[in-house]
Amino acid sequence: MLETNYLVIGSGIAGLTFAVKIAEKFPKRTVVIVTKDSEDESNTKYAQGGVAVVLNTEEDSFKKHIEDTLIAGDGLCNKEVVEMVVKEGPQRLRELIEWGANFDEDNDGNLDLGKEGGHSEYRIVHHKDLTGAEVERTLLKRVHQLPNITLLSHHFAIDLVTNHHVKENNKETLSCYGAYVLNEKTGNIFTIKSNATLLASGGIGCVYGHTTNPVIATGDGIAMAYRAKARIKDMEFVQFHPTALYQEKGESAFLISEAVRGFGAYLRNGKGYRFMPDYDDRAELASRDIVSQSIDAELKKSGDNNVYLDCTHLDIEGFKKHFPTIYDKCLSLHINVETDWIPVVPASHYLCGGIKVNKKGKTTINNLFSCGECSRTGLHGANRLASNSLLEALVYAHNIYKHLSKKDCKSLNVQIPEWNDEGTVIPDEHVLIKHNLKGLQALMRDYVGIVRSNRRLKRAIKHLDLIYKEVEDLYRESKITASLCELRNMINVSHLIISQSLERKENKGGYFNKDNVKNK
Repeated sequence: MLETNYLVIGSGIAGLTFAVKIAEKFPKRTVVIVTKDSEDESNTKYAQGGVAVVLNTEEDSFKKHIEDTLIAGDGLCNKEVVEMVVKEGPQRLRELIEWGANFDEDNDGNLDLGKEGGHSEYRIVHHKDLTGAEVERTLLKRVHQLPNITLLSHHFAIDLVTNHHVKENNKETLSCYGAYVLNEKTGNIFTIKSNATLLASGGIGCVYGHTTNPVIATGDGIAMAYRAKARIKDMEFVQFHPTALYQEKGESAFLISEAVRGFGAYLRNGKGYRFMPDYDDRAELASRDIVSQSIDAELKKSGDNNVYLDCTHLDIEGFKKHFPTIYDKCLSLHINVETDWIPVVPASHYLCGGIKVNKKGKTTINNLFSCGECSRTGLHGANRLASNSLLEALVYAHNIYKHLSKKDCKSLNVQIPEWNDEGTVIPDEHVLIKHNLKGLQALMRDYVGIVRSNRRLKRAIKHLDLIYKEVEDLYRESKITASLCELRNMINVSHLIISQSLERKENKGGYFNKDNVKNK
């Protein structure tokens, strides 16, 4: 058993920001960060756009940013949360810059602010089109300077330890005491006992297969919290990014940043027609849900596999400066942005729901906190405004830090039993995992995609139940592997998305059920 004061599950912007702050505040307290891949592999790393922050107060204002967020959220945002996050933004950004993060500047030495869909003003702070990677680099450098932080890469959190496991079972208050963790290199499973546990495990994109997320985005934190009986909310609001690079081979989608449309790119269908003005007055700068649904409608009408992003009329030298990664990626696929249109298609991108938390990041389980994409704070409502996610992670990591810095860290007087895998065997039928994974992803894409229906959702529940039973049997019989746990977690997440989709009787933001049109 490993004992620590603070256990952080996930090594993206949310988890690392909290870890740095609490470790600096209490040098004698210990922090353990568990991450299932290499230390820098997270959704944060792939965030291209930037951090939405109000800095140019002559043209912009907190009021405008708040209003833009509320409009995107389609009436389901928590206004108090929106106001808190937006107003704290500049201070949290300054801290990140003080820690060494480099953001693009204009010729006068001021931060170069971009504009993205749904924003009424230029307020996106960015590092070219690699903002997330720059933030990740900055935070990891800080983490490695702090001796009271232990970072365990290639360690997979299997399940949270709650009252259900401990011998001193207090049934009145559901509490978390840490987690069972798999060392992926040795296969050993051990317990990390902790005064406070933070789930900062990222998103769920791989549930759909076609996603802009990395392969690690399998909803692990949400699934663990769900099994531990935490409240999970708004899972029906899966945001699809409108413009992922379309490639016939392979399911991993490369993101063509929203900022490209902010830079002036047009969306065209296969016939070359610029269609977005037909759907929304804001055209290409409409919010993501509208652009994704519009593309989906165009593809259904035409039967095409993709639409196109036209950048040929833009300042190409300026494009190269702002989007070097995108330019090079396209060129590697023989797409010259200067003369060729970029084939794009919507792909699963971001989850607006997740583990329900209050303003302090507290879940409905004592000693369990959550922030980042796996949490549901109330900021995004039915649809996240572009580049509000990194901002949310910074603010909530700080709020959790402030809350926990006021609490004592007394040793937990509980006995946690060791992980019991007696009677299990090493699985030799990996094809079962792979087969069920492909079946699950196809099910979610076909039945639970951008446009849904009650009939498809009900069929999805039936098909998912068959996959669930087969995988649970395999789980009970087998020694734990990361791939088996990920599949199990994705099944839990899929169940939550489908069941909460069926519960919603009104179309809002990123959720569109054609059977609810009369209620819109």
